[in-house]
Amino acid sequence: MLNLEDSTAIRALTHEPGHHFFGYYDKSPWDASGRWILGLRVPFMERPPGPDDEAEVGLIDTLQGDEWAPLATTRAWNWQQGCMLQWLGGGPEILFNDRREGRFIARILHPQTGVERRIPRPIYAADPEGGLGLSINFSRLHHQRPGYGYAGVPDPWEATPEPEEDGIFACDLATGESRLLLSIAEAARHERDASFDGKIHRFNHLQFSRQGDRFAFLHRYRADGPHTTRLLTMGMDGGDLQTLSDHGMVSHYDWHPDGSLIAWASRRGAPDGYWLFPPGGGEPRPLRHPAFGGDGHCSFSPCGRYLLTDSYPDAAGEQTLMVFHLKRRELVYSRQIRALPLADEIRCDLHPRWSRAGGQICIDSAFGGSRQMYLLSPHLPQ
Repeated sequence: MLNLEDSTAIRALTHEPGHHFFGYYDKSPWDASGRWILGLRVPFMERPPGPDDEAEVGLIDTLQGDEWAPLATTRAWNWQQGCMLQWLGGGPEILFNDRREGRFIARILHPQTGVERRIPRPIYAADPEGGLGLSINFSRLHHQRPGYGYAGVPDPWEATPEPEEDGIFACDLATGESRLLLSIAEAARHERDASFDGKIHRFNHLQFSRQGDRFAFLHRYRADGPHTTRLLTMGMDGGDLQTLSDHGMVSHYDWHPDGSLIAWASRRGAPDGYWLFPPGGGEPRPLRHPAFGGDGHCSFSPCGRYLLTDSYPDAAGEQTLMVFHLKRRELVYSRQIRALPLADEIRCDLHPRWSRAGGQICIDSAFGGSRQMYLLSPHLPQ
């Protein structure tokens, strides 16, 4: 067992003035070369963004003193997931969402040449090759799950519990053409339960498998109280809709390179925890460790040997960053990081993200008094 109180330095990638962050844990901010890291810069952090609040999209040059290079601005962002900023296939183009002429769109920009094209739908996730994207209704997210949608565009189906015309769209990122893969109404009809009645249904947390042939997503529904969640997967051809977990609660998840999937979920007759779902379906098995005391933002390393996750602040205000060795079934890295008392949708989760080579981790944190991006390079055993 290693000494888990790792002394690896935390390198500040960004600094004041301004607050910097990347967003969610399911996308890598690094380009394929490992030199450039994407981020966002904003002038405040004490409130949710409104329709007129802009975020600056920029690049961090890790070979030139972490110099910040502004690229563009966006009016479609939130504290939890940013503007879905991401590299297409590792680069050289980047994708991010914006609001233009009363609608949400995606912009695809080449940072070096400045050449830009636009997609008439906002993108949640792009496939590993950068050719296809998945789009959902961010206006619906905004009124159903504040902190994950965007302000500024009304939802045409806000009063419709199970719309037929709204859902998950597949978008060609070269042409901008799109088609409806799965409507919200179709998802609600799939293995329907009586508890679906009278609820507002929505989608969230879409992610492609590492092979790009399937994607997973959360189907959530609620009335006035907390939401209930199912974890589903589907083929990119629009077929083979499968339910992985429907025991009431599913939170964060990630795909393993071998096609399996891990999720923090409820299972009847067992405590909440991480569950490993085998490729192609079947009964999941638990992944237990005393350090996994609650939900975290989990992701597998590019090599598939490690699970990276974190925790929400404990009673002492500490968040824990952890790396778990899957074969050894032991924790090989752990570090506590102080959290600022930011609540609800303006909270600053660590949202740890692997570099594409797997040797580094990028986090967002406000432990220094402002929201900034940090880099760690833990020494991990093979």
